[in-house]
Amino acid sequence: MADPKGFLKHRDRAEQPSRPVPIRIQDWHEVHTAQEDRVLRGQASRCMDCGIPFCHQGCPLGNLIPEWNDLTRRGNFREAIERLHATNNFPEFTGRLCPAPCETACVLGISQPPVTIKQVEVSIVDRAFDNGLVTPEEPDWLSGKTVAVVGSGPAGLATAQQLGRAGHTVVVYERDDAVGGLLRYGIPEFKMEKSVLDRRLVQLRGEGIRFKTGVTVGGDGPDDMSLTDLQERFDAVVLATGSTVPRPVGTPGEHLAGVMPAMEYLVPANREALGAPRGPSAEGLDVVIIGGGDTGADCYGTAIRQGARSVTQLDIRPQPPSERPEHHPWPMYPLIHRVGDSHEEGGERVFGVNTLELHDDGHGNVSGVRVVDGERIDRRFDPYAGTERDLPAQLVLVALGFTGPEPEVAGEVELERTARGTFARDERYATAHDGLFVTGDAGRGQSLIVWAIAEGRACAAAVDEYLTGRTSLPFPVRPSDQPIAI
Repeated sequence: MADPKGFLKHRDRAEQPSRPVPIRIQDWHEVHTAQEDRVLRGQASRCMDCGIPFCHQGCPLGNLIPEWNDLTRRGNFREAIERLHATNNFPEFTGRLCPAPCETACVLGISQPPVTIKQVEVSIVDRAFDNGLVTPEEPDWLSGKTVAVVGSGPAGLATAQQLGRAGHTVVVYERDDAVGGLLRYGIPEFKMEKSVLDRRLVQLRGEGIRFKTGVTVGGDGPDDMSLTDLQERFDAVVLATGSTVPRPVGTPGEHLAGVMPAMEYLVPANREALGAPRGPSAEGLDVVIIGGGDTGADCYGTAIRQGARSVTQLDIRPQPPSERPEHHPWPMYPLIHRVGDSHEEGGERVFGVNTLELHDDGHGNVSGVRVVDGERIDRRFDPYAGTERDLPAQLVLVALGFTGPEPEVAGEVELERTARGTFARDERYATAHDGLFVTGDAGRGQSLIVWAIAEGRACAAAVDEYLTGRTSLPFPVRPSDQPIAI
């Protein structure tokens, strides 16, 4: 049972410690550091043993948050990691990268700052790895069934691990040179060092999951395969390719040199942080980022570390309020003004602006961005007269989200598309083709890492049932039940 007075003894919320800005922008290491054990246990004790833990509702995985909070309070990290792993395959990923909808649903948050759930989560799993408590879990029996998983992002990895533990032989195909999908090259090192990913992959390989890198499903290279090939070779195929087609800016000048989708900039930069030669660089340039989301913030922090002369992030939305608005009552995830780690490091954020044009320097290179202030009403932007102005820019990064999975993966297989551009699937994650399933952003559309893991776990249960006629794997979410992504 939780300490019934814990939230009174520890009224203040202690955020996870961060390295000083002048130091951290000189390297690619993680921004955050471990929290002192005494402080961590005090923060965990703020979990108030509420009658109905709404944090469960806020978490797509249904994490058993009050249970592992109390185990942390008592210093029982061995049982805490068991309860954490019961619902989440990769808490070290969500603990670093998830925006924590569980915290905005925390009951304590009605009257006090909510419990630092995400911080407790990552502390539990990091301690577990440090103390050798994360080991392979081999299945009790082998089914003789084979499954191909296309894509090694969080949805693909969760699907593979669950199916492997159910006794199936799983092969994961990844087109990059290393496993991890966007966890590997899409997420900056300063948000999650890749050693965190690699140590988890040791466990998956120990459980018998096989990985084949450098294989593009739907490609035409010598090592590539078609989706039809996989359907013929495996008893089931799961598409977990993500939603990777970038949404264009759609203004004059978008094809100028120096204008690129965010991922075309981030991936080489993240490879550089891991020792590869430098790709597109922001060093000495005025950088404008079009798009106010997390991907734009990743570009923001990366450009600062590369030595940009200036960094400006544009958001078409007005600046949100600092407090929860009335139309986002608890326990909803509120649209409030949040200052990310990258935004603490310099640069400028501009809200309520629309991009009108990208200027040409006369030689085919971008030289500036023309913007206008205004108000967004029902998907329409109404500009304010006389507010047009130009921002200098020699590098423009478009971070406006993604429109769906790349069509080439399907090849000759006719996969139905939804109105959002994703691959259509039913409530069991199955497509119209026998034995072919879709999970993660490829079916849901761009979303959160916690949704990707939840979908991977649920899809694995559906595939297990398809292969054996029954399943004991958890089925945390169904596609038809999912709300709009945060």
